[in-house]
Amino acid sequence: MDGNRRRGLRAALRTPTGLTCGVLLVLFVLLAILSPLIWGDAAEQRDIEHLLEGGSAAHPFGTDNLGRDNLARLLVATSPSLALAALSIVVAAVIGVPLGALPAVLGRRGARAVTAVIDFLVAFPALLLAIFLAVVLGVGAPSAVLAIGVAGAPGIARLTQTLAASVADSDYVAAAALVGVPRGRVLLRHVLPNVAEPLILNLTLAIGQALLAMSGLSFLGLGVQAPSYDWGRMLSEGLGRIYVSPAAALGPGIAIVLAGLAFNGLGEALAESVRGRPARVSQPAPPPPEHTGDADPVLTVSGLTITFPGGLTPVRGVDFTLRRGELVGIVGESGSGKSLTALALAQLVPESAVVTADSLRLLGRDLRQPADADTRRLLGTSLAMMFQDPGTSLNPSLLVGRQLAEVAEVHGGQPRGPAWQLAVDRLRAVRIANPQRRARQYPHELSGGMRQRAVIGMGLMGDPKLIIADEPTSALDVTVQQQILRLLRQVNTDREAAALVITHDIAMLGQLAERVLVMYAGSIVEDLPTWALDAAAHPYTRALVASVPDLACDRDEPLATIPGRPPLPHEIGAGCPFAARCDRAGDRCRTDRPPLRVLATGHRVACWHPHHTENGSRP
Repeated sequence: MDGNRRRGLRAALRTPTGLTCGVLLVLFVLLAILSPLIWGDAAEQRDIEHLLEGGSAAHPFGTDNLGRDNLARLLVATSPSLALAALSIVVAAVIGVPLGALPAVLGRRGARAVTAVIDFLVAFPALLLAIFLAVVLGVGAPSAVLAIGVAGAPGIARLTQTLAASVADSDYVAAAALVGVPRGRVLLRHVLPNVAEPLILNLTLAIGQALLAMSGLSFLGLGVQAPSYDWGRMLSEGLGRIYVSPAAALGPGIAIVLAGLAFNGLGEALAESVRGRPARVSQPAPPPPEHTGDADPVLTVSGLTITFPGGLTPVRGVDFTLRRGELVGIVGESGSGKSLTALALAQLVPESAVVTADSLRLLGRDLRQPADADTRRLLGTSLAMMFQDPGTSLNPSLLVGRQLAEVAEVHGGQPRGPAWQLAVDRLRAVRIANPQRRARQYPHELSGGMRQRAVIGMGLMGDPKLIIADEPTSALDVTVQQQILRLLRQVNTDREAAALVITHDIAMLGQLAERVLVMYAGSIVEDLPTWALDAAAHPYTRALVASVPDLACDRDEPLATIPGRPPLPHEIGAGCPFAARCDRAGDRCRTDRPPLRVLATGHRVACWHPHHTENGSRP
């Protein structure tokens, strides 16, 4: 049990409800263990001279029809009563947890089919379904356990589905899909471990409900059968004599209520403590070297368009090429389509999205086709995807080294030992001190900068030819940002891998990238060398550059801003999407969309009225 769970348990036990129910539950568990050893013989001893007696000094709760002491039997019945309830929850969990987790890893159609099954099963009242199944399966404790387990499985499946859905969209699950981890492994290692805590809390609550259900079936004669007994059967036997010997019926009834309250109360206290627990949560970089490149591009994108149901098109006709060793930045306001473009390259867009392109090739392989095993292997080893928040990119329930080693195991076929050693070497390569120790820690034990370095190290577990970094420094302080930027540049240079860096910070790209792609409303509006940013041709690019403050700006003047807001996908019309915010827009800008045209060597712009460049050239 880690420190967070210990603190949560202590917080729950500090509350009056949690402490009371915790003490009760401990007493019941001790009774279940010790009562057969201490009172087992007394509970089975028959005395034909004292049949069906009321309460007395010798028998405080009276005797049954065989003269056995009811108090001893009540204490001994703690063991089967709790054991059968817990066993029925195990059956429910074995059925319900996998069923509820399946939609998180299945395709759209499979997820809908499983969800429909869960919805259908949840519609039946659990207790009535348990009674029906107990009658069909036959009377007896095993049938009752199975009936309660099957009847409780839909509720657990619905709970698991809800919890798993909150994890399925996490970056570390997307990363596992990117490296081609099988769906079953994604489920067992990335989804279920991260919903285990709330599941266990709810299963604790469910034991109390299962105890009531099992006692009810035994009371009806469908559960435990003579000569065995539990609290439900004792309640049924004592009810007929409640006016003569009330203790015979009240004893098991009180035991059922107290045990149910103990499970429910402790579960609620634990859940409340979890809900109230806080979540776990320089000098400029050297200028980039001149790019020599080679003839064959690493990535070719032409006419990339992404459409969602309803006709929403957040990415429209994106064109660019990346060559070996080239570092290119994509910049633009939120909602411009930067991250969605990157996800399309890695085949990680939502299933509801439709991706079309005239050309979409990575190392010569066409990515427009559904991913087969070879394509997944290519994406898992030749494409390194670094997501925006390293805290969500790493699975919080797995060791850092284990997550890195998984890439080498899945795609490299390496045994666990060599894969682990490679993971440690990669952590050392990204300048993490004491990598052996850090590899055996969980992500929450690392600082933000260390987590980002670990994510970069994960990308280096294969042999990446293309590195995509989505806002790699957004959650880091300025000093650590510079370290991460240097590391990205070093990886790009040492491995001669093409790199695509997505950011809002155009000033950062000025120190890092060789080329900048400026996106607006889902399209590239300008593609220019970094050194030419101050002489940008598109009004939007110029506005972005002007909005970056520097030491020479007049502090008495307001900061430069871009009036208005970017259009939403459904608001983009036939003309230039920037026209409503542009002081150079004319009539043609509002009716005709400008194509991305060559302005000069290495410089393209999509504008009908671009600014003059330094040499005064115009398209």
